Amino acid sequence: MKVSPFSPGRTAIYGVLIVGALLSLLPFVYMLLTAFKSYGDVVNNNQWPWPPFGAEVPQFGNFPAAMQQIGFDRQLGTPLFVRYFLNSVVVTTAIVIGTLITSVLAAYALARLNLPGKSLLFIAVLAVIMVPEDATLVPKVVMMYNLHWYNTYWALIVPFTVNVVAIFLLRQFFMQIPKELFEAAEMDGMGHLRYLWSIVVPLSRPAVLTVALLNFIWSWDSFKWPLLVTRDTNLRVLGVGLQQFKSGEGATNTQELMVFATLVVLPVLVLYFLLQRQFREAVTTVGIKG
Repeated sequence: MKVSPFSPGRTAIYGVLIVGALLSLLPFVYMLLTAFKSYGDVVNNNQWPWPPFGAEVPQFGNFPAAMQQIGFDRQLGTPLFVRYFLNSVVVTTAIVIGTLITSVLAAYALARLNLPGKSLLFIAVLAVIMVPEDATLVPKVVMMYNLHWYNTYWALIVPFTVNVVAIFLLRQFFMQIPKELFEAAEMDGMGHLRYLWSIVVPLSRPAVLTVALLNFIWSWDSFKWPLLVTRDTNLRVLGVGLQQFKSGEGATNTQELMVFATLVVLPVLVLYFLLQRQFREAVTTVGIKG
């Protein structure tokens, strides 16, 4: 029986999804609109001060004002935002690359290699997912001190180059690739590594890009860990910089705070829209066979 696309049940589901999507967008819309308001419009809670409902013009000057408010980096000769941004780029890029390498290798081993105790290893990986992050926070900080990595890039990068969620996702995706492909590749003289990089990874492109996207978001938005393991301003990332901006004099200038928040969120939004097709494909096609 053919289901009508306009059936009451389906219409209700789409209606709920649309309402939920609009509600989730409201904070971002408020953030973006506030970034272009004047201080008076923010205080008076004027939601749309521009034509046709008002006579104000967009306050593009809020962006350089916010950059000056955060402070100045004498080493680079630029606002501190540039330093925070570069640190976030370096740390996030290193974490994403490291996570992809370790996750692809571990997932392939758990999916295809005949390892002794492989099932127990996979159960151990799943068990790590169940451990709350806060439960391991103090031991990891102490470890950074013992390794003399405190207040270095090593502390910001190395602990996050292994991600069990990424291993699980890629392992499930690799399990769907037919074994006959490896048998054919083996007949052509391929080993496991060449088969992995030449066949498995290209076929798993949506899952790999999804792992990269998720780790980019987690790393880019990190706040607690960089705040704990860094002391110097030249090692701070954007999340910590946003907190410092809020706790300083800029806390009263909400429009400038929203400017800083917009600049922090913008790279994540751009990357997500570029990779949303692969993200959707990975989520809809990954199975749970094991």
